[in-house]
Amino acid sequence: MKKSNPKALLPIGVFLVLYLGLGIVFEYVMKIPMGFYNIPIVLAFMVAILTACLQNRKVSFDDKLGIMAQGIADKNIITMLLIFLVAGSFVGVVGRSSAESVAYFMLSLIPAKFAVAVLFVVACFVSTAMGTSVGTITLIAPIAAAVSDASGFDLALCVGSVMGGAMFGDNLSFISDTTIAACNGQGCPMKDKFRENFWIAFPAALVTLVLILILSLRTTLNGAVAHEYHLLQIIPYVLVLAGGIIGINVFVVLLAGIFSGIIIMLATGQTTVVDMIGNMGSGISGMFETCMVAILVAALCAMIREYGGFEALLSAIRKVFRGRKGGQLGMGLLVAAMDIATANNTVAIVMANPIAAEMSEEYGITHSKAASLLDTFSCISQGVIPYGAQMLVALSAVHEMGHELSAFDVIPKLFYPGMLLISSLVFIFAFPEKKNQ
Repeated sequence: MKKSNPKALLPIGVFLVLYLGLGIVFEYVMKIPMGFYNIPIVLAFMVAILTACLQNRKVSFDDKLGIMAQGIADKNIITMLLIFLVAGSFVGVVGRSSAESVAYFMLSLIPAKFAVAVLFVVACFVSTAMGTSVGTITLIAPIAAAVSDASGFDLALCVGSVMGGAMFGDNLSFISDTTIAACNGQGCPMKDKFRENFWIAFPAALVTLVLILILSLRTTLNGAVAHEYHLLQIIPYVLVLAGGIIGINVFVVLLAGIFSGIIIMLATGQTTVVDMIGNMGSGISGMFETCMVAILVAALCAMIREYGGFEALLSAIRKVFRGRKGGQLGMGLLVAAMDIATANNTVAIVMANPIAAEMSEEYGITHSKAASLLDTFSCISQGVIPYGAQMLVALSAVHEMGHELSAFDVIPKLFYPGMLLISSLVFIFAFPEKKNQ
């Protein structure tokens, strides 16, 4: 057991001041669009690691490099990196048109008065299949604006429904970077985490759907939405979703999605071989920053743990949260606080993982429940913060469609994150918890 040392947490404080502080200045003082995402998060973590290296003069620099190397060499980190890259390749293969086909196919089957409910369901499906909330919002938010224009539904309700559905998949998807990070960090199979997580997310989604339908039925409609779609392009998403639920190895599932996507996209003339290879490369490149963050966080957390920072944090949690249920709530609030500070739920999970692993042992929480709580609470906070990527991308997408909308117009219509919080608290306090194995 390491000796408790609150000073060892200083590098996290340095990171938060740099990333959150500069993000606030860029976004709200200097009025830079997407200001939070103009802050190089890798640079912020490098400064944090430098701070950790300057601490504890009793440990030589070579020994500190060894400590960081041990943190990076963890099997879970390597697995996480490989899954990130393969998932990026899948997204590069299926591209934008496949996700749009899913949306317009469902809209063609349902009466116009249920269009917003369809947007929510489609966003749930696409984000679960693609594993990215930001990607889903990028694809579906323009459709939400089109639905609002054509039908007369409130634009904030349409956008809020898409964002809620996107966070549903971000939380549950087998190829979501948050799921990958949570499962590998806690050492549990994805299917076990999915089973735990499903009974939190599904009830929240059902209640959200009911609320959307109630508001929809009170709206006077102007028209309907119609657009061309291709059913074949939905197949890769269905394969990935079905394979993940069945419990097939995530690499096998992703490869099946990639190969089926390549065949379909080439056979239907949607792309050429050269463009396909370029798109796969772009999808993989899109994961590079996430991979680098995972590496740097693993190195930083190894140093903080060695210096006694995690023990200090656990000591503080022990004083506030008592018992197994209190430990679960403390774990959820910990990752939510990190997400609010970093505006990135994957980063928040990666940072919270080692602390949560120790909390699991301390409070007797199963690995699958710990992974579920980390993913869920990070998605709750990420889904509502006005400076998060999800909100900024949604507002940017509708702005490009000629609409003016603010985050504070959308937040009251974000039903899903609120229902997810209620469902999570019920899950923690109303159901018995099995002891950790």
